[in-house]
Amino acid sequence: MTITRELFIGGEDVPALDGRTTQDLNPYTGEVYATVAAGGAADITRAVDAAEAAFPAWAATPPSARRAIFLKAADVFEARTADAIAVMAGEVGGVAGWAGFNAALATNILREAAAAISQPVGEVLTSDTGGQLSLAVRQPVGVVGAFSPWNAPLILGIRAVAVPIAVGNTVVLKPSEDAPIACGLFLADVLREAGLPAGVLNVVTNAREDAAAVAEALISDKRVRVVNFTGSTNVGRIVGTTAAQHLKPAVLELGGKNAVLVLDDADVDYAVNAVAFGAFHNAGQICMSADRVLVHRSIAEEFTAKLAAKVAALPHGDPADPGTVVGPVINDRAAKRVADLVQDAVALGARVRAGGGEPDGTRYAATVLDQVTPEMRVHREEIFGPVVTVLTVDSDDEAVALANDTDYGLTAGVLTEDTRRGFALARRLRTGIVHVNNQTVDDEPQAPFGGVGSTGYGRFGGRWAVEAFTNTRWITVAGEHNHFPF
Repeated sequence: MTITRELFIGGEDVPALDGRTTQDLNPYTGEVYATVAAGGAADITRAVDAAEAAFPAWAATPPSARRAIFLKAADVFEARTADAIAVMAGEVGGVAGWAGFNAALATNILREAAAAISQPVGEVLTSDTGGQLSLAVRQPVGVVGAFSPWNAPLILGIRAVAVPIAVGNTVVLKPSEDAPIACGLFLADVLREAGLPAGVLNVVTNAREDAAAVAEALISDKRVRVVNFTGSTNVGRIVGTTAAQHLKPAVLELGGKNAVLVLDDADVDYAVNAVAFGAFHNAGQICMSADRVLVHRSIAEEFTAKLAAKVAALPHGDPADPGTVVGPVINDRAAKRVADLVQDAVALGARVRAGGGEPDGTRYAATVLDQVTPEMRVHREEIFGPVVTVLTVDSDDEAVALANDTDYGLTAGVLTEDTRRGFALARRLRTGIVHVNNQTVDDEPQAPFGGVGSTGYGRFGGRWAVEAFTNTRWITVAGEHNHFPF
């Protein structure tokens, strides 16, 4: 049975002003999963109206009351884990393990946001003026414009709104056209059930052909004070440029071209398991996915052979089957793009050690390539699919140089049995995140999450998110009358 959903504005489910709808497809079956309202620029305006109207009362809500709502939301989300897993399977082809991780981390993000509510909101400053109390005070910015992506919809949808709302802002959320429920309306349902007041969170879904106009309307509205966006680098550049034109700060978490360095002292079997997880979790459709493995020549063949054997045995298929490890990619276009990257590499001399070939609709075989060289597209471009490349290096210095030879800079892994050596290399990698003796995919809500270069700027997580979605103001209180020179 097809799901039907409307916009969520001012605490109510409402149709788009012009009555239009759009279809949301199941990437595995190709069938219609849901029909949702196709909001337009006018719907963004009324969503911002609702957020602006709700802001004064929400900003003045006592921290204990806000915290109670967030803790209840976490409990509601946890109780609805089975529903969340089903939504991810049907809407984005997320396999059970990945969907369960999404639900668990989203729950933790809500609890961490509840803790952030009582973080220090200012500090006392020194002052040269006698008797004066000088304060740096953090206050909510007002209305936040948020964009959430489809690939980790529960995690990144909640991350887009949790801390902004927790610290007293209101939010208008535009979820991805590929996951309007999982990264938008499902989250609104949870927060509504938890008692979030009307207008604090508003969700405007849209048709794909209207995406640019809807985004422009949200970013350009003068009442929207800060923008946060997680998604592709190409779209992120547009979002960042538009925000800058309106002199608005933005937090952008974009693409990645992440490397795992496998040093000559690494435990090969551990490295194989780590890389397989980092490269093929969610069919490689994670901004943190391991695209490149830079392995020392002395263990390269053993590592690659074992990795290829493991990858060839990974269960592919229906994301609704709990045994499936590698599900579909999000659509036919994505599968064709991944296949083109592999074909380009093979034409230039890369060797297929597992997988390869043509896509079957939205399904592409988990693939391992070696003999990859820097001129190949698969080496330079973010893959965002079930493919990993192996490059052989002769030294730590060469591995670092290759890892840093990219426009992106999100995350990296260093696999070694010598943690001091690994930490020293981590300091040299130009990424926002490095995991020593681990792969590239990891996320904790209290840690700073973000990258450098074409991966974007700003940080989600912990106090860094609090700073991103509050303004710092200087307030003084004079203890006595001042003397003025005229």
